[in-house]
Amino acid sequence: MKVAVNEFVRRQVKGSGKTYSKTMSFEAIAEHAQTQMGNGHFSNGYRDGVRIVHCNISIIGEFFCPIIKLDENSEMVSKLVRRRPEEDFYIQTRAIKGTPLEPEAVDLILYRNDVLSKNDEQSTDAEWELVSINAIPSGLKKIPMGPITMMRNQLELSGGTKAHYSSEEWAESVRFWQEFAGLEPENDI
Repeated sequence: MKVAVNEFVRRQVKGSGKTYSKTMSFEAIAEHAQTQMGNGHFSNGYRDGVRIVHCNISIIGEFFCPIIKLDENSEMVSKLVRRRPEEDFYIQTRAIKGTPLEPEAVDLILYRNDVLSKNDEQSTDAEWELVSINAIPSGLKKIPMGPITMMRNQLELSGGTKAHYSSEEWAESVRFWQEFAGLEPENDI
């Protein structure tokens, strides 16, 4: 099974406020995902056709984790943004300053070609495409999907992939993002 790079993941670079690799190319990350998936190091995602591939521990240090733990001194900034021109705006809130948490794990989110092609979001004809890289901070087992992404998916808005979430999944997401935040890109160190 071939894993290729979806154009959407290419936004995850230094200065984006997202998880990014400090040294690896997107193609090398996709190749790693292919190897890991072939070795059974993955779990099923939120729907059929989505897989969460778990990076080998040997490369975790290659990734930057933009997440901080919030406290009473945290300062936040909110902006009206959109991921792509064809998508609706949403309110993005990030921490102005803080110490990024060290990653303990990195998950690679893969979508199967038929799932991407339903919204004409495939970039290649490969069976699987890398669409997101998610660093998991030390001490955490996982990071819940963000509520904005969940909303986009459940309401089948532009950029969303049809899904339905339980009330517990919604609550876990909101709770997590009340305790943690992404760091504003110009402040990542």
